[in-house]
This record gives sequence, structure tokens and C-alpha cells, in this order.
Amino acid sequence: MSGSLDLDPTTEADALSESSLHWPRVRAWMQAHPDTLTSDAALLEEMGLDVRGKVVDLGRAALTKLEAVAEREAGARKQIEAVARANFAAQTQTHAAALDLMEARSHADLARRLDAAAQARFGLVAAAIALEKPGGVPFGWRGLMAGKVDRLVGDDGLHWLGENFEGLDLFGPAEDQVKSVALIRMAPQFAGGAARNALCAFGSPEVDGFTPAMGCELAAFITRVVERMAERWPVLG
Repeated sequence: MSGSLDLDPTTEADALSESSLHWPRVRAWMQAHPDTLTSDAALLEEMGLDVRGKVVDLGRAALTKLEAVAEREAGARKQIEAVARANFAAQTQTHAAALDLMEARSHADLARRLDAAAQARFGLVAAAIALEKPGGVPFGWRGLMAGKVDRLVGDDGLHWLGENFEGLDLFGPAEDQVKSVALIRMAPQFAGGAARNALCAFGSPEVDGFTPAMGCELAAFITRVVERMAERWPVLG
């Protein structure tokens, strides 16, 4: 046997052996025997094709592909729209929180407003402001030993995001509910004094609420507002 597909019908099955299935031969054979394909309704049905007269109608197959593409594009568009809505909502809440913070009348009021905004506007467990010693620590703020900010976020680090860990102790009674944290460095220069190392801490009830792979632009923006507001008043002591 030569392996050619140009054979009479009695030897067609032998010709379609695995060793002879090369597209140029298959194509040539189909051109020579078009009725073999157009008369096989079951095969055409499986392939999503239809025959009208002697014309193979690709419309249904093409339509199926187009519908699949349209469905994928619609799904991707919905995901993009959902992300855009979530980002817009987060930005809106961030701006509203900034306005709340700008109404503060003291360091203690600033800390209270930050904690309230974190819970009401962002669904967090708590937020806190921490300031390194030596020097006075405003009421409602957390005191840190000298050098603690660098140990938490790194000597050159501006922030740290990840799971809560033992010994952080920045959230008071809510500490047990905090599963992940965002720590954002700041260095307020209080009225009548030099700049001091400090940070804003945000606590999430979810383990993946804050992760190292996340961006923290909105939390950093809130921290900058806190920093600028804190510089309005002197720290006594």
C-alpha cells in the first residue's frame, strides 16, 4: 500500500491509518471525495457544522466561537468594573476620613477620630497612633521605645504589611481581633520641638486584609494627614 489517500471507497478505512494522517493528503482526499463529509450528518453535528446543498455552513460553529469570546470579554469587563467601583468607593471613603481628621482639636481627638474612621469607613478592627520615646506621648497615643519604628518597618522602610504578631500590642482591647496589620511610618515635627519617629497602625479582622503584595497608597495618604494634623499642637512632657 502506498499510503496515498486517493483510494477507492473499499480501502478508505485502511488509508486513514495513523501513519498516513498528514493534512495535505487528508485535504486532497477530502477534495476528491466531498460527499464523504457532506453526507455524514453525525460527524457534522459533532463538529458544529451544517450542510446546505453542497455548501458546508460554518455559521453555527463561528457563532459558537463568537459567543464564547463575547462571554469571556463580558466576564473580564465585569471584573474590571467591579475593581473600579471598589477603588472609587475606597477613594471616596479615604477623602471623607481625611475631612474627619481635619476636624480634630487635639492629639487625643485625632487618635479617636482615626480609630473611628478605620472602623466605620474601612471595616477595620482598629487604628492607632504610636510615638517613640524619649519625650512625652499624647493621651490616646501608644508609646514606643526608642528605635522601635525602625525595627518594625526597617531602617529605610516606609511601611510594613502582614499578619499580626506577638508583641506588637498597639490596639488595646481589640488586639485579639486583629489578624493582619498595616504599619505606616511618619515623623511629625511637633510645635516647639524636633521631628520624632512615629507610625500609624491599622488592624484588619482578616488574615489577608493586609499582605506584603498589596499597595498602601490610601493608608499612606491617611497617615500623611495625621502627621500634618499632629504638628499643629505641642507635645507636653
